[in-house]
Amino acid sequence: MNSFIPWIGGKKLLRNHVLDQFPEEKVERYIEVFGGAGWILFAKDKHAPMEVFNDVNGELINLYRIVKYHPETLQKELEWLLMSREQFFDELNRNTRGMTDIQRAARFFCLVKESFGATCTSFGVSSRDIHKAVDYLKAVSGRLNKVVIENQDFERLIKTYDRPDALFYLDPPYYEAEKYYPDRFNPEDHERLKNCLEIIKGKFILSYNDCPQIRELYKNYNIVAVERNHNLSLGSRYKEVIIKNFS
Repeated sequence: MNSFIPWIGGKKLLRNHVLDQFPEEKVERYIEVFGGAGWILFAKDKHAPMEVFNDVNGELINLYRIVKYHPETLQKELEWLLMSREQFFDELNRNTRGMTDIQRAARFFCLVKESFGATCTSFGVSSRDIHKAVDYLKAVSGRLNKVVIENQDFERLIKTYDRPDALFYLDPPYYEAEKYYPDRFNPEDHERLKNCLEIIKGKFILSYNDCPQIRELYKNYNIVAVERNHNLSLGSRYKEVIIKNFS
């Protein structure tokens, strides 16, 4: 199934390349560390007996939790939603103080679905079937039924769930593109992430932009070069790498 939201750096176009790199042997736990739109999670009915979805963005994780536990209530809250510039900016400028988690989730769903490039700041001038998107939430809830949803820093999350039978998929903000993501990820965090992955017991699959700095940082690991269509430049290709600590 597809993700229910767009997200900056979403892996819709890279999904099959990532899945091709999954280990042949089964794992007991699958952990998405930088969850975002969850394109890899939603690609299969189940990746492992235990699945964990994490993101540091609290509004995003609140939306996931509400979709998981209260899809019908959220759908009811979204009955008013149209692809409307006026509604978008009303929600963008709305004071969230005193709002319930369900109201916050509805507001965030509006912003992420109707913004340009999933930035949640500017209205996206495009035609979208919002009612179909709202109806889809029930199916998403079913997929999330047994998924553990976390809201942690990546280092703490990895330490919590690391086991020899674990598989981590990581899609951090890309190198020198950190400012485009909605949450703070500092240049030194790339080094912190690499140091954290060096000592794990489980397996990891890591997606990044293909650049000399990342290739040097992970030179001791298995690096697979891939290309996909460029989202913002018609007819051009965007180079990425998939990095693994197994063959």
